[in-house]
Amino acid sequence: MVQQLVPFGCELRRRRLAAGLTLTGLAGRVHYSKGQLSKVERGLKAPSRELARLCDAALGAGGELAALVPEPSSAALTAEANSEQEEVWVMHLSPDGRSWFQPVGRRQIMAAGAASMVGLGIGAPTAGPAHGAESHGSQLLDISRSLFDHYRGLGQTADPRMLLPALIAQTHTLREMSAHAGPRTRQGLLRLGSRYAEYVGWLVQETGNEQAALWWTQRAVDLADAGGDRDLGAYALVRRALVTLYRQDAQQTIGLAAQAQHSGLPPRIRGLAAQREAQGHALAGDYDACMRCLDRARALLADPAADTDAPVIGTTHLADPVAMITGWCLHDLGRPGEAADVMARQLARVPVRALRTQVRYGIRHALAHAAAGEIDHACALTSPLLGHAVAVRSATITADLRWLAHTLARHPLNPAVRALAPELSTSVSVITP
Repeated sequence: MVQQLVPFGCELRRRRLAAGLTLTGLAGRVHYSKGQLSKVERGLKAPSRELARLCDAALGAGGELAALVPEPSSAALTAEANSEQEEVWVMHLSPDGRSWFQPVGRRQIMAAGAASMVGLGIGAPTAGPAHGAESHGSQLLDISRSLFDHYRGLGQTADPRMLLPALIAQTHTLREMSAHAGPRTRQGLLRLGSRYAEYVGWLVQETGNEQAALWWTQRAVDLADAGGDRDLGAYALVRRALVTLYRQDAQQTIGLAAQAQHSGLPPRIRGLAAQREAQGHALAGDYDACMRCLDRARALLADPAADTDAPVIGTTHLADPVAMITGWCLHDLGRPGEAADVMARQLARVPVRALRTQVRYGIRHALAHAAAGEIDHACALTSPLLGHAVAVRSATITADLRWLAHTLARHPLNPAVRALAPELSTSVSVITP
């Protein structure tokens, strides 16, 4: 560890002196104490990735300084995709209202005995549609499509665990009904089922279970493939890149997002992938690469959707997603002041009903102000969001809340920090999975 710290500390000191800055001057720019910077320069204290990016931006190092701090090791993403071994979906419903989902192999069910548990088995296509099944399948498709929008709306205001049982059951119903429908309706049922499964994967990630989220993302790809949609597999890479983004793994994020951008894919998927790649480059401290990806994302996402009847992939509550992600990237690039300005403009355009989106980017907005040294304003922005954060219960938002708490803790004597600390600590503990 000491060998890794010394090159960063020496390079930080060299660049600081070349810029004509004292330790006090640099401390004022990055809003870390002079004492902490001194320990980092002497190799006595490890720099955080955040400090490295802030110093990199303050000294105009173009990512070279940030690159001296190794990225956190990140385990490879794995998701069990063998449907032959995971053919049964079991939902456990407890009398106290709690529920949980578990994929179980067919062999396990057979070994346990059919009477020992109630499972939702995945059926196989029949030789032909049963009498009236085509009509019923078409009706189910229309109703389920309308329900999907309602569920997404509820997902903005509710604990994900409240929605998952209904969403999982709906996904299963669509898949089962597809086995008895005619070819055209079957394709529609499977494609819509894939969107349900993808949304389940996102909500499961919000509960903090990454592996289950990846499992559901793979189920979404399987359903989409069965329905003739070969594009969702690329979007699954974008979803996997979100997991690595929250792990602070820049290279995996960039690599996964880059795979989802080949020319044969729909513009929206490529645009979302370019956005995610930009976030990876921001973590790596590469400003120019990040901005190029954001420019590419803006052009791609400006294209109208090819299938306006299908549920929109990705967020639907940001007026200008690329602008908001630009603010996110600027913060990760060590430019928190610029980030706060961009996010403030975009937050004003988020609908009131989109509570989860408001909280997610509101906390990021407060984090940018805190990193920019505007501590009182950061606390004022955070306080009204904490109750909403408890309501929507998001593992990804909680990760940012912890980061915010850590940033504010560098200012223990600030009255606003001292007033906010108990409520912030309680909120984080309540919503931690």
